[in-house]
Amino acid sequence: MPPAVAATVTTAAARAVNAVKVYGSGQTEVRALDDVTADFDAGRFTAIMGPSGSGKSTLMHCLAGLDNLTAGEVWIGDQRVDTLDDKRLTQLRRDQVGFVFQAFNLVPTLTAAENVTLPLSLAGRKPDPAWLDTVIDTVGLRDRLHHRPSELSGGQQQRVAVARALASRPAIVFADEPTGNLDSRASAEILDFMQRAVEDLGQTIVMVTHDPVSASHASRVVFLADGRIVDELADPTAESVIDMMKRLGGE
Repeated sequence: MPPAVAATVTTAAARAVNAVKVYGSGQTEVRALDDVTADFDAGRFTAIMGPSGSGKSTLMHCLAGLDNLTAGEVWIGDQRVDTLDDKRLTQLRRDQVGFVFQAFNLVPTLTAAENVTLPLSLAGRKPDPAWLDTVIDTVGLRDRLHHRPSELSGGQQQRVAVARALASRPAIVFADEPTGNLDSRASAEILDFMQRAVEDLGQTIVMVTHDPVSASHASRVVFLADGRIVDELADPTAESVIDMMKRLGGE
């Protein structure tokens, strides 16, 4: 018998189907998403890019259930998100989704370790000790666990935020400009950690960014313009992303 060949993971961890998001009405109407259909594969690091006002953050917020669609569908795994009531939506976000934001959103009175496990504590769940150890070692926090945010650098605080997003083993992590408040060295560290979370831990990450270097850490970049998906790149480099952004009219 021929040797088994590992199947490529192509299951959609999140997807939008004919997604429309309209703000305002009449003369002030803004169509932030205009019939967007896109899959975001499980076990993959995908970046979303586009000029200012292209709809990239709106798409991520709607995918994550942080904003409501005007029309269309959003799914996380096999769960349709846009039809959930507030209680079930809160439960889905708590159990299936991790978030990393530009502002680290850490609780200043808690230690790094307590911040990492806070979402699980609020949900009344205990972390898987082996998984938590793996996450902590992956993001390099072992010697900073008992420090409070004020005792950590910006890069270290964002590592805590990344670990917090991974701690509950979510189906998908959404990252909104996660390196926007960091210098280039700390940014590279965070992006490397996120890459390792995908490659070594099997995590799924969807990241909105305006930075071509950040996007080059992803295995796929989806480009939006005027609320529509206009192109994508596989295995991007910073140069190929810059070229694409120039064609789309910049940031």
